[in-house]
Formats: sequence, C-alpha cells, structure tokens
Amino acid sequence: MSASSLSGYEVVHLAALPGVPCPCGTARRGLAEVVDYPGTIHLTEISSDAKLHYHKQLTETYYILECDADAQMQLDDARIDLKPGMLVMIRPGTRHRAIGKMKILNIVYPKFDPSDEWFDE
Repeated sequence: MSASSLSGYEVVHLAALPGVPCPCGTARRGLAEVVDYPGTIHLTEISSDAKLHYHKQLTETYYILECDADAQMQLDDARIDLKPGMLVMIRPGTRHRAIGKMKILNIVYPKFDPSDEWFDE
C-alpha cells in the first residue's frame, strides 16, 4: 500500500509486496514506483546459494536483520562474518554475495535496475 505523494509521505508494507527472484534469493522491492524517491528499499531473504554478481551503477547497503551464526559476505576476494545489526555498503563494481541464510534490508541508490546485474560466468 502506498499513500499518494500529494500527501507528503509514502507508506509501504514490504512484507506484503510480491517476492521477485534475484541473484541472492527473493526480494520485495519498495518505493520503486515513487518518482520523487531516489532509490529503492528491498526486504530480501537470502538463499543459501546466492550468486556472485556486481553492479556497474548501483550502490547497495545491506542491513542484516537476521542471519545464521556462520553467515558471511563475500566482497571481491574478502569474506567477512556477519551478525544482525551490521551494515555493509557495497560500491559499484564490487563483486559480492551473501553466504548462508539471512534476511536483510537492502537500500539501493539509484533506483534498482535489473539490467544492472552482472555476472562473470
């Protein structure tokens, strides 16, 4: 549900949005149709088989809501351990994937564009 932008605000129930397959698992993308908002916010459930990918234009910020104790993030050749409450900002060109099951908020600038998902394979 979204309020009219004429009212000065937007309301989105992310969990109620339809899930869309993505390289990480399933994303529920909010604010995509709001013209005057410069990004999108995704509630994403990461599957255990997330694919290594990168973006040429998009900056993503992962906020970890829930994750398994052994959850990690691959960022180029590095791996970092994750726990709830962590924030990971990923610049364009950085190859990345989440490792292990988790639920995140993904804040994307500019607005998410599925044509800006790139794979080395």
